[in-house]
Amino acid sequence: MTNTILHLDASPRLSDSVTRDLTSKIVSRWPEAQVIRRDLAKTPVPQLTDAWIAANFTPADQRSPEQAAELALSDALINEVTQADTLVIGLPVYNFAPPAALKAWIDHVARAGVTFRYTENGPEGLIHGKRVILAMASGGTGAGSEIDFASTYMRHILGFVGMTDVTLVAADQMALDAETSLAKASGQIEELTLAA
Repeated sequence: MTNTILHLDASPRLSDSVTRDLTSKIVSRWPEAQVIRRDLAKTPVPQLTDAWIAANFTPADQRSPEQAAELALSDALINEVTQADTLVIGLPVYNFAPPAALKAWIDHVARAGVTFRYTENGPEGLIHGKRVILAMASGGTGAGSEIDFASTYMRHILGFVGMTDVTLVAADQMALDAETSLAKASGQIEELTLAA
């Protein structure tokens, strides 16, 4: 069965980007995969607006054509996620957290009643059966450390919408020892299994 990959990059650096290099290497591990490409730097996702929020909280069968249009991009982004078997997400760390471009994508994808819902037992994610590989790069932030609000946040929000199978490839603390950090990340990529 062909694996479908959503290849998502968020770094504003269109060249010499560590996360772009890592995501490309990861995706190349599945040469027969069908790839859905989303580049959040080349085609930015807009921030949420008052009109978007009003449309989102209007029941689907009561939305005006204008409200449906407000949610069209969000619907398309969610559709890309649901089509994919595997998500490969570039995660550059900016000031200890994901960049704004990636946060904007999350805000469009994490939608109450669509990708998660609230129940009497608490929130429930509605996106299941996905594998996620995060390709993180940072200057000084250690992956999983108490100041890492990037990979820890991504694991939380992905799990919140139901995606709990998350693998981290980390070229972290590049400012301290770039060569060792890149070698470690390359080793992690080599260890990735090709099964979906």
